[in-house]
Amino acid sequence: MSKIKPKVSYSLDGSGISDLTENEIKAILRAADELIATGGRSMLTKILKGSKDKKVLEYGLDKCPVYGFYKHLTLSEITKRIDWTIENGYLEIEYSGQLPVIVFSESGWEIERETYAEELFQKLQNLIYSEDFSFVSELKDRNRGMILLLIEKVKKTGNSGFIPLLKGWQQIENKKVCAVLNDAIDQLENTK
Repeated sequence: MSKIKPKVSYSLDGSGISDLTENEIKAILRAADELIATGGRSMLTKILKGSKDKKVLEYGLDKCPVYGFYKHLTLSEITKRIDWTIENGYLEIEYSGQLPVIVFSESGWEIERETYAEELFQKLQNLIYSEDFSFVSELKDRNRGMILLLIEKVKKTGNSGFIPLLKGWQQIENKKVCAVLNDAIDQLENTK
């Protein structure tokens, strides 16, 4: 008969952190996005520190746009900031088996969705004149709310240069997203 392993316990300690800037909160949430429901506070700390830890490099977490954001702080100081974001409702802890993992709270996801949509928008903006739209394949099966926000950002530009990219994107998307892309194309064609 096998023993059931107990859940790994954790305790939060955001003491000494009275407030974080909006930029700090966004950075912590952006780094957390790399390991939502798969990693915990210690791995998140390593991303924000810019650690050369074997697992960080193995999983490509050093490619995260905020990797090393807190390189000037100690691991303990970074962990306190992460704990502050949990204590203040931006992130939550859930268990995956016996291990505690980080997940977004509703308000945390709202902030991260906007941050990530803006990051993707910047990538799309850099592609519109390159004629290499292969990046759009990475957008398939992403969070629908974030994708709709991204398409809205493209529409608001009024830049018809996005039309070939949007048409390329339509080739790989499902019907619902294709309909939204088609609406964006129509709107951009009418602003020429």
